[in-house]
Amino acid sequence: MPELPEVETLVRNLRELLRGVEFSAVAVCWPGAVAMPSADELARELPGRKVLDVSRRGKFLLFSLSGPSYLLCHLRMSGQLRVEAGPDLPDNHVRLIFHLGDGRRLVFSDTRKFGRVYWVSDPNLVVGALGPEPLDDGFTVQRLSSLLLRRKSALKSLLLNQEVLAGLGNIYADEVLFRSRLHPLRKAHTLSPTEVQRLYLAIREVLQQAIEQCGTTLADARFRDAEGRPGRFVESLRVYQHTGEPCACCGTLIERILVGGRGTHFCPSCQRGDGGQRCTRGASER
Repeated sequence: MPELPEVETLVRNLRELLRGVEFSAVAVCWPGAVAMPSADELARELPGRKVLDVSRRGKFLLFSLSGPSYLLCHLRMSGQLRVEAGPDLPDNHVRLIFHLGDGRRLVFSDTRKFGRVYWVSDPNLVVGALGPEPLDDGFTVQRLSSLLLRRKSALKSLLLNQEVLAGLGNIYADEVLFRSRLHPLRKAHTLSPTEVQRLYLAIREVLQQAIEQCGTTLADARFRDAEGRPGRFVESLRVYQHTGEPCACCGTLIERILVGGRGTHFCPSCQRGDGGQRCTRGASER
């Protein structure tokens, strides 16, 4: 968290707020937030660069700057980007402050200190190994099928692998598998053509719907857009964080298991295992 829909929401928000604006100074509150180059070099050399555009690659925000150069930001678990004007807001978790030429500030706050910022001449130095974008026109059912049939890993683990498919995380992987009626422990290479089609449609439908609803803001309220607004897709979640509640489709209680160390939510009736039988691998956590 944030995942593709939250990052895309930020991209659209920040594009309107920052395009054409110049960085005037950088205040480094925690040098560890800067992965590349050094924090000192970023603070010294970034001022004077203008934001030409804001885009996304996977879960990375990508600022195209004059020069040319690129500022990338990965928010990881708890990172936030917000644009502020007026007095500084109290926040003990601010890691970087990008002062803007018009007097506003782009603030990077991160409670858990996992988020990172990169300033590079070529974005592929950071995102070159990422897999295809699931909403791109070039991502087809055939492309997904070729990715699945080469791998024997569990579907949940595969959907979280950013080198296979860029942008999905724990929330949307669970929702995609529920919508496509596939068990999270199902082996990727065992899917039939019909099941691959269902998975493909679910990936695109869930992500598009989540973007339309500006992402998911959970009870911890970690995700907000750059102007502090929450996402609304939390109201559309059917399995994620619904452990012990009845499935909206069949009434069976939602279960939670661990898949690759990640908490995974599913309906044991709607999402059966191989051969139409309920998959019992993994201990339920109540």
